[in-house]
Amino acid sequence: MTATPTLTRTLPKRRLTGLKPTGHLHLGNLLGAIRPVVDAQYQAETIVFLADLHALTVAHEPARVRELTLEQATMLLAAGLDPDRAMLYVQSQLPEHTELHFLLECATGVGEAQRMIQFKEKSPAQQQHVRLSLLTYPVLMTADILLHDAEEVPVGEDQSQHLELARDVAVRFNSRYGETFTVPRAVHPEVATRVMELSDPTSKMGKTTSSDAGTIFLLDPPEVIRRKVMRAVTDSGRSVEYTPQTRPGVANLLEILSACVDAPPDTLAAEYATYSKLKRAVAEAVEGLLRPIQLRHAELTRDPGFVRRVLAEGAERARDNATDTVHRAKRAIGLLT
Repeated sequence: MTATPTLTRTLPKRRLTGLKPTGHLHLGNLLGAIRPVVDAQYQAETIVFLADLHALTVAHEPARVRELTLEQATMLLAAGLDPDRAMLYVQSQLPEHTELHFLLECATGVGEAQRMIQFKEKSPAQQQHVRLSLLTYPVLMTADILLHDAEEVPVGEDQSQHLELARDVAVRFNSRYGETFTVPRAVHPEVATRVMELSDPTSKMGKTTSSDAGTIFLLDPPEVIRRKVMRAVTDSGRSVEYTPQTRPGVANLLEILSACVDAPPDTLAAEYATYSKLKRAVAEAVEGLLRPIQLRHAELTRDPGFVRRVLAEGAERARDNATDTVHRAKRAIGLLT
């Protein structure tokens, strides 16, 4: 077997983020994922892909997957992602994702896939028909990460397990077949990593798991944002205090406000004497944050051809590195000389 050279690259580091088009993007996505990516594009080599293949692991409407994929790409650009700085593309438009997926399945144990929390949570609910892809998609996620020699991967708590699998598989593959993959490390956003539902502050705001009443979608008009915030669940107390463990409702509002105005939540708590004043401040801050994004989104939707061109050019830019990674893996595992 021909030895594969050690992987080295000068700074800046390469950072990878994927978004799954399974629902409309919301405030939690913006604060926890999109805004950090937009900020990082000035400090790191940034790759963002829309994981439409992952959307097929459960029951789905084909037209809706296509619609949400384009919507999310448009929203990323509206939020400030610069296609001249960051690489943006659709996962299914780069076949190397699935090619590397199979090679990595040959280095992953069944037990490792079965331990993934999403499979444990979702498979009982489907009982009669659990798609095989629901079991194997963490390996596809591993391929997504390793395909681009990503050094940094922003993850929330719910995705940490998948990043650890990617690290384990990369280390195992390198040990068995020679140095092939960069071993990635997790990056945890510091602010607003878990925006909770307004109607249930014990549950994370999600694209598909939250109630519409408890979720602020990025395209919600101002009057809808205000109504949702003013109806947000608070707590039984009267004073505004930042105590997440005992008063999660108020803490959630303070954390949202903190992320919008860039001030510590405990400091902000001292500025509001009542829940109603706090809620009005949160509503105004969120409206102010989303207004320019919504205006830019409206401009981009008038020219969907531009967004599609950005995605096509992003896939083309991603192809060279992806092809090289797959070639290294095939050579290492014994398919090429």
